[in-house]
Amino acid sequence: MYALFVKRVLDFSLALILLLILFPIFFIITIFLAIANKGKPFFVQKRPGKHEKIFSIVKFKTMNDLIDEKGELLPDKDRLTAVGSFVRKTSLDELPQLFNVIKGEMSFIGPRPLLIRYLPYYKENERARHSIRPGITGLAQVSGRNLLNWDDRLALDVEYVNNLSFVLDLKIILKTIQSVITSKDVVVDPQSVMINLDDARPRRDRA
Repeated sequence: MYALFVKRVLDFSLALILLLILFPIFFIITIFLAIANKGKPFFVQKRPGKHEKIFSIVKFKTMNDLIDEKGELLPDKDRLTAVGSFVRKTSLDELPQLFNVIKGEMSFIGPRPLLIRYLPYYKENERARHSIRPGITGLAQVSGRNLLNWDDRLALDVEYVNNLSFVLDLKIILKTIQSVITSKDVVVDPQSVMINLDDARPRRDRA
């Protein structure tokens, strides 16, 4: 009952309430990032959601688009703006995903939506992470975030799917709030501690 109906009702209601309450903060961050990123305050990227259906995730844009002499983007650490660093450290960059929650593309809690190009690299049991809506936060995020290796991170996603309940969601929400307040396990530049999944594993194409 909770997974099939109640969770979605709670997601929609809470996302709408938070958007109304946090609108002043949302507006101020948008202005600052628009200035820092030359009129581009939002980062939009295609990600696989429930049943691997592709949707556009929206986040605050924390990096500029500076390029090198070859026309290629500079490393993330060189493009991270001062305001972007603050927004990412406080997890405010996730705030626009409330729109994804309202639209039904995401949930507050679930496996994080990763890159489309990672789809051929999941083990068969790990594909269960796409049987539910992806989340803004999740079991992996409150268990080490980007400090986890890929095997542990994806195993926690599967564990969440197999044990989804209101009590588990409540525990994750409380741990998320604690992590945001203390900045625990927040890595401003994830590439500095974690390699890409498609670099860490062989491709596992399905028949």
